[in-house]
Amino acid sequence: MHIPATLVRGGTSKCWLFNQVEVPADRGDLERLLVAAYGASDPVELDGVGGATPTTSKAAVVGASPQPGVDVDYLFAQVGIGTGSVEWTSNCGNCATGVALYAVSKGMVPVTGDRTRVVLRNTNTGAVLEGIVDTTGGVVHHFGRQTVPGTRAGGVAVGLTFRDPAGGTTGSLLPTGRAAQDLRVGAAEPVRVSMVTAGAPVVLVDAASAGRTGAESLERMSADVPWLRTVRHTAAALMGLLRPGEEPSDAVPKVGLVGPPVPYTSTLGEPIGAEEYDVSVRMLTMNAPHPAIGLTSAVAVAAAGLVEGSVVSRATGGPTDEWLRLGTPAGVVAVRCSDVRDGLPHRVTVQRAARLLADARIYVPEPAGPRAA
Repeated sequence: MHIPATLVRGGTSKCWLFNQVEVPADRGDLERLLVAAYGASDPVELDGVGGATPTTSKAAVVGASPQPGVDVDYLFAQVGIGTGSVEWTSNCGNCATGVALYAVSKGMVPVTGDRTRVVLRNTNTGAVLEGIVDTTGGVVHHFGRQTVPGTRAGGVAVGLTFRDPAGGTTGSLLPTGRAAQDLRVGAAEPVRVSMVTAGAPVVLVDAASAGRTGAESLERMSADVPWLRTVRHTAAALMGLLRPGEEPSDAVPKVGLVGPPVPYTSTLGEPIGAEEYDVSVRMLTMNAPHPAIGLTSAVAVAAAGLVEGSVVSRATGGPTDEWLRLGTPAGVVAVRCSDVRDGLPHRVTVQRAARLLADARIYVPEPAGPRAA
């Protein structure tokens, strides 16, 4: 069988997008389809369209939304690499950036002058986002000059805003009720962490409390993956993300280190001065160091920066204001928190870029059940 799909780059991720009318409605059938299409049982995903890295082995199913005020629904899939499985519990802001451009390009949302607004709902988490797509001249663009840290390639500018991101799957910005707390991980000394939910559930480790800086190289982060997985799994139960007897996921909570700004060299070889950003951040994506930062993680870091006593606030020298500049391995990512009420940001915006790379037919070696009506 074959299935129509569109490959997009959103920010620093690549994602295959599927129209919901072209794929199975049943989640189990859809998972089998994606595993077969991506070659996800193979750790190099050679016999499929997967990219063999967490940032390039992603998918989303897109369709018109039945919810008033929302244009497009999308179901996000983090396709496993060598696992033969799919994670359905999280969201991806970079892929949402691509979905916004896709919705305009495919006529799901009409162009409205130089800027076209697309309201999206992530059905995995219920998160609602706005994408402001550059349609200068009243036309859809397939190429652009907007760049983001992590690549020198340009794309179509998309401003991505997370609406009311606090709470989400755990019900509150601080699911344990504490801005920061000590977390004992195995037999080691406790580390200081902030557990927050904004954009996604995230556990942020105060790097200094763990003998680190928060500006570690990707190689050093790779060595820390087993320890950071243990941090994630320990925090998951405290954040209410696990049912009794359930095995912890490697998708949520997202996990990483934060620390004060220090000089470093980006993965593109660019020198970054300590004065150019506000907080060092190093995150995992699934079980690998993120080459930049996932947008849902960026939202969580920015929201934590507003909280007195959080590990982010400690690293920045106090609660932050509207803008927070994150020092990531790929460079500096600026995040804007606006409409802040009672310490909660009601809008968090990151400037991104997207590009449609290909429209294709993916040949799938085995059927995944009947298509949705």
